[in-house]
Amino acid sequence: MPCFMEKEQTVAYKSENFAVRVIKLYKILCGREKGYDLFRQMLRSGTSIGANVAEAECAISKKDFLSKNYIALKECQETLYWLRLLYKTEYITEKEYNSMDKDCEELRKMLSSITKTTAASLTPHSSLHTPHSIK
Repeated sequence: MPCFMEKEQTVAYKSENFAVRVIKLYKILCGREKGYDLFRQMLRSGTSIGANVAEAECAISKKDFLSKNYIALKECQETLYWLRLLYKTEYITEKEYNSMDKDCEELRKMLSSITKTTAASLTPHSSLHTPHSIK
């Protein structure tokens, strides 16, 4: 059984679909505009999200899992930056921006939650700080 479970609500599924959208946008932009370096930056960070999530799916430890997802989160934040620049410099329309931004922001929220939850589980004695343990 492969490590990647293709379920529509998983971060792996959504990040792969987002990467496909990024690649398609890159192809469109290269066909109609000059600004290849800017486009390439968006392509690299946008596809890196899913690549790091895929690596995390087969992590060898919780720390490795956290590290890969944290890198994916950082790539997601970078992609949001490139999308804003593309919109503000009129390389993409408001409709294109809103659609890509929505999907990327959803991934950012998912990855933020994953990294926070995983990091908390790695903290020694994290259960000692719950309200139920206070007497």
